[in-house]
Amino acid sequence: MEADVIVVGAGLAGLVAAHELTSRGRRVALVDQENAANLGGQAFWSFGGLFLVDSPEQRRLGVKDSFDLAWSDWQGSAGFDRTDDEDSWAVRWARAYVEWAAGEKRSWLAGHGIAFLPTVGWAERGDLTAGGHGNSVPRFHIAWGTGTGVVEPFVRYARQAARDGLLTFHHRHRVDHLVVEGGAVRGVRGTLLAEDHSPRGVASNRDAVGEFDLTAPAVIVTSGGIGADHDTVRRHWPERLGTPPARMVTGVPAHVDGRMLGISAEAGARLVNRDRMWHYTEGVRNWDPVWPGHGIRILPGPSSMWFDALGRRLPSPYLPGYDTLGTLRHLRTAEDLAGHDHSWFILTQKIVEKEFALSGSEQNPDITAKDRAGFLRERVLGKGAPGPVDAFLREGADFVTAPGLERLVDAMNGLTEKPLLDAASIRRQIEARDLQMANPYAKDAQVQGIRNARRYIGDRLGRVAAPHRILDPEAGPLIGVKLHILTRKTLGGIQTDLDSRALGADGTPVDGLYAAGEVAGFGGGGVHGYNALEGTFLGGCLFSGRAAGRAAARQTA
Repeated sequence: MEADVIVVGAGLAGLVAAHELTSRGRRVALVDQENAANLGGQAFWSFGGLFLVDSPEQRRLGVKDSFDLAWSDWQGSAGFDRTDDEDSWAVRWARAYVEWAAGEKRSWLAGHGIAFLPTVGWAERGDLTAGGHGNSVPRFHIAWGTGTGVVEPFVRYARQAARDGLLTFHHRHRVDHLVVEGGAVRGVRGTLLAEDHSPRGVASNRDAVGEFDLTAPAVIVTSGGIGADHDTVRRHWPERLGTPPARMVTGVPAHVDGRMLGISAEAGARLVNRDRMWHYTEGVRNWDPVWPGHGIRILPGPSSMWFDALGRRLPSPYLPGYDTLGTLRHLRTAEDLAGHDHSWFILTQKIVEKEFALSGSEQNPDITAKDRAGFLRERVLGKGAPGPVDAFLREGADFVTAPGLERLVDAMNGLTEKPLLDAASIRRQIEARDLQMANPYAKDAQVQGIRNARRYIGDRLGRVAAPHRILDPEAGPLIGVKLHILTRKTLGGIQTDLDSRALGADGTPVDGLYAAGEVAGFGGGGVHGYNALEGTFLGGCLFSGRAAGRAAARQTA
């Protein structure tokens, strides 16, 4: 045996599992098809948001949260409807995860040196029903260091374990098969890929230069989802979300290819909830791309007006920052929209300066560098849009600016093959909304949401612009943003029990096989159900990777 445990995938879940194993004296072979520059996987690129319940940060901001409220929100969002079958373990994982988020999670993170910004974001505000999708309160805690900072301690542990002789890195090793002997998984077999010194995230070669075999009593699969493979995304696109887009932008590096899902199934693992996925509707083309088709998600505040490709204002609850998959469903199923893969934000300079943030560690250099002075200077005390946002305003192919609405609409029409937008129609819709701004009372759901958001000090200080008319020349110039579907997360995957053991078709564990992170639907084959509450993806990698490492350590004691 080359190791006690083989971990396939050097992303966050794999690194956490490896740490749990090596800290208990187990020998680990960490196998990944990419080079050493990509340790941490796609988590490295993330904004670093983590879902916590009743945290000190929430309490300091006057947010009243509880396990009961969070669990109610989770169930309302997840909509588990396969509880006798594909959701049977997902429900148990979900409750365990919310209990962890309301209990040990924050202290466990602090034990690894992970701290948070003092403000708490209010992501996925929901479908405007008490029992439906969405966060009732702000729960999006951003780690100092973004996703890079969340990954960093586990990269450090892995490198120290390698120096101690407990962990061996096997970079550029692509797993093609799980080795099964007597019904038990006892290793991996695959292709040695040619050396490649590409920087992190850049697509690497797939030139085969040899083969390899590794054996161990246990294998943990932590290889991520399918987000970079648009054909696979379209193949599993659910009918409830309408027709899949012909064109999408990509929110993950090219190595997020989903290969290990099929390979695990061949070894006996059961794949569930393949029709559940999480893609964003606010993607823009990166003007400085790292990987093919690189897209960035806008994290919008609540004030931008949202229009479909034909210039019709989206109805509530399909408002910026409210209901991601509901909005996606509307854009893919509404009348006349099937042939159009984009939508639009129209906003003011005043809104973009206060409300626009960009998802990703590289788009938030102050937070990624843990530069507290820079954060205050740039985001709290500074004037104008943050530097990365301003770069998109100047360089981004999907951004247009104009002093007046008619000129703006002309510029927006210039970004599509045919002019689809009518300036007079858009003016009528904006003027109707603007009339609602004259006093604190309004029947417009978006205007109500803006005023509700500003009751929360975290939003009022750093996230939501003071209410104003879109057509107020003092708030301009006007900005139009062409929005694309951005591929991101796989919500289904390998079904696992609470020890992260992969389950077979008969519901019993596949001997020697574990799965964690996105390849396992972040636990149980679909811990999020149909919807995510945000801040739950990194946390799912942490929680399921921890469970897998601890369980495999017990097996190999």
